[in-house]
Amino acid sequence: MAYPHPNLELRPLGNTGLKLSCVGFGASPLGSVFGPVSEHDAISSVREAFRLGINFFDTSPYYGGTLSEKMLGQGLKALGVPRNQYIVSTKCGRYVEGFDFSAERVTKSIDESLARLQLDYVDILQCHDIEFGSLDQIVNETIPALRKLKEAGKIRFIGITGLPLGVFTYVLDRVPPGTVDVILSYCRYSINDSTLADLLPYLKSKGVGVISASPLAMGLLTENGPPEWHPASPELKSACEAAAAFCKEKGKNISKIAMQYSLSNKDISSVLVGMNSVRQVEENVSAATELATFGKDQETLSEVEAILIPVKNQTWPSGIQQS
Repeated sequence: MAYPHPNLELRPLGNTGLKLSCVGFGASPLGSVFGPVSEHDAISSVREAFRLGINFFDTSPYYGGTLSEKMLGQGLKALGVPRNQYIVSTKCGRYVEGFDFSAERVTKSIDESLARLQLDYVDILQCHDIEFGSLDQIVNETIPALRKLKEAGKIRFIGITGLPLGVFTYVLDRVPPGTVDVILSYCRYSINDSTLADLLPYLKSKGVGVISASPLAMGLLTENGPPEWHPASPELKSACEAAAAFCKEKGKNISKIAMQYSLSNKDISSVLVGMNSVRQVEENVSAATELATFGKDQETLSEVEAILIPVKNQTWPSGIQQS
């Protein structure tokens, strides 16, 4: 198996010393969250991702009720390369049966995740969607438990994830500097909502690495449109549908435009996008390599932004996503 392709840009992640591929492999679809995925397709997509230069793989025990972790573990094992060639992130605190950020549960959780992933350690363990828990519990109980896991060598770095941006500042202002190494934000750095940009200087000042997930806004910025359960307003859905139709008329793909928009901000270490097939992997890597070679399609992007101005930065309540 060849080592990662040098053409995919690697970006530093805060003060961790890690360098993540600018495109990250979101493994939630491997848990058959968006439709069935065979073991063959799961392994093939992980192999192709690595071959094309993706070195960062993200999962959670919540995705597919632990199936995503198992599938990713098989895919990574099939690579047959030294462990230091790839970076793995999983999560704790959110499970199919509900949320539990207690020290006892997250300590048990990492052992379960490592067994499913067939790994001795993960590079990053993230508290998953902390807005659904008590933020004070995250600060006073969960993160101290994660620090112990770090000392034990089961995890290398600590992260937090969530939809409302305020949860990040709440926690980071209350833990000792350098305690939280990374944040994962989703749906906050895409064409329709770029509010994460306002937080980047603050995060940089704290030495915290930034991962941005869902550049396609959970399906809003696609030709097929979002799933039925998508919590966006009818107005936002309609505007994104119009933008997608406009791109299609011009012979462009809104998903590629959206992906390149998110990749363009170098203060974001990795743009995490869900993938479950070799084709999806190739499309995402292609969007990144085209961006690096030719730059953004500024004309189409500007026209899409103009369509979305009335709904710009319109978010939705942080809800329990359906699967």
